[in-house]
Amino acid sequence: MPLHIATPLVQSTPLSHAAQRSVWLKLEALQPPGSFKIRGIGAACEHYAQHGAKRFVSSSGGNAGLAVAYAGRHLSIPVTVVVPSTTSERAKDLLRQEGAEVTVHGASWQEANALAQSLLTGTDAFLHPFDNPLLWSGHASMIDEVAASGVRPDAVVLSVGGGGLLAGVMEGLARNGWGDVPVLAVETDGAASLHAAMQAGERVTLDAITSIATSLGARQVCEKAFELGQSGKVHSVLVSDQEAVDACNRFLDDHRLLVEPACGAALAAAYGNASALAPYRNVLVIVCGGATATAGNLQQWARQLAA
Repeated sequence: MPLHIATPLVQSTPLSHAAQRSVWLKLEALQPPGSFKIRGIGAACEHYAQHGAKRFVSSSGGNAGLAVAYAGRHLSIPVTVVVPSTTSERAKDLLRQEGAEVTVHGASWQEANALAQSLLTGTDAFLHPFDNPLLWSGHASMIDEVAASGVRPDAVVLSVGGGGLLAGVMEGLARNGWGDVPVLAVETDGAASLHAAMQAGERVTLDAITSIATSLGARQVCEKAFELGQSGKVHSVLVSDQEAVDACNRFLDDHRLLVEPACGAALAAAYGNASALAPYRNVLVIVCGGATATAGNLQQWARQLAA
């Protein structure tokens, strides 16, 4: 049995009215660790376990780290997660609840990642948050489930951070014969590394992440995501932090599901009836989730942005 669950695919009446077209939701927020990450990370952890890994090491204090910790607990393999000092106490508590050893190091993911790499031994497996073909193949399973349902979208809307979800969805579209279905890649201003790369025609590194959607906070997308961005099948969409947080709050009212601003970015494109949706009548939105945000966080961000 895989470590992820088959998630519901639902047609959203509120979002369909807001977007003025049919909107389907793939509810990855309902995965046991709270996000789509368990699909690819679970598959990768099972692969490494079968090849003799005695410990999993990760450098993510967010959804990827939680997925590694969840997978390790279910596979009875110890997990070490190195997180930067900016990681919230809630995130650290969630990691420890899953049985992970949490080490705090550095002020940024890059510093935490460097320490995580230095800890690796010959019997450890390193789980990158987004740059690994095993992850992409695992993430593609969500599209397999959509195809099995009989719903064929005209376009897929998803949020982009480092590019792992984008790579997985594109792989899933291709292997189901849907290679002609375009993907709308949504980022928030201040975390738009894919948009910058598509504009420049090469991978670029952002000076800093200034968006509150920190789960989208990869200063550079992976090479695979950049290549996909140049394929002509990916269209970049930018939304503001305000739009992302408003979408989270609206989605909570509409569907009783709390998601983080990184997920709210994709929802904002539909709620805002983005012009990029104009050519499409049947749209699939990946509700990627996010376990570290709370209702209190959303209220705080809303007040902060209003000020």
